[in-house]
Amino acid sequence: MTALAARLRAIPSWQVTLGIALLALGFLIAAQLASEGPRVRYTSQERAPLLETALDLTADQEALRARILELRARIGELEVAGQGSAVLARQLNDELEQARIAAGLVALSGEGIVLLVEDSDVPPPDDGTLPDYLVSAADLLTIVDELWLAGAEAIAINTERITAVSAIVDIGGSVLVNSAYLAPPYQVAAIGPPTLLERLSASPGFADFLRARSAAYGIRVQVAEPEVVEVPAYAGSVNLRHGQPVPSEPGG
Repeated sequence: MTALAARLRAIPSWQVTLGIALLALGFLIAAQLASEGPRVRYTSQERAPLLETALDLTADQEALRARILELRARIGELEVAGQGSAVLARQLNDELEQARIAAGLVALSGEGIVLLVEDSDVPPPDDGTLPDYLVSAADLLTIVDELWLAGAEAIAINTERITAVSAIVDIGGSVLVNSAYLAPPYQVAAIGPPTLLERLSASPGFADFLRARSAAYGIRVQVAEPEVVEVPAYAGSVNLRHGQPVPSEPGG
């Protein structure tokens, strides 16, 4: 024991101090590593699930982005299809409007002529008959036919539109047009080309009518060319009870 103590006393004091310092430093390092060990292990254990979650979220985001692009493309297709449908609907509406005009179901105005047809003011002779000196349904029907031949597009007699189903017949002392009883004077309005009056006047049939009715019996026919001729729409019903459309052949 005395020898050990003597040997310790022989060691320089600075070596003792250095040794104690190194021992303390080692102890501190060991203590720090011991305290950091669990934290490092904890971080390593949590990192894998976090990476997996991040990858899953990234995949979901990519899927949503792809779905958004798909929906945008679908919306574009629908918009294009909608534009096509709108064009088709507009075309069908235009065709329907033209059909309504042709059927006389639409009021029209435009350039044309107006004929005023009146009974004769000449007293019938003793050997004559009164009906010959009055405007008849046949007279009006002849005028209407001549106007169609001259290029008229719409005709009305005393605001009664003439259509494909119009009837012009004598009923007693009046003329029945469509379902209306008309009395003289009869105003026949017609819309047509600028040459409508010229073509009507040059028609042999109209010339024969004037000779047969105006010259022979005094039926008065006056013609005017107003700036605008108005033809009302057909006010009756269009019901075909016995006729049916013929199916069209494929590709016809």
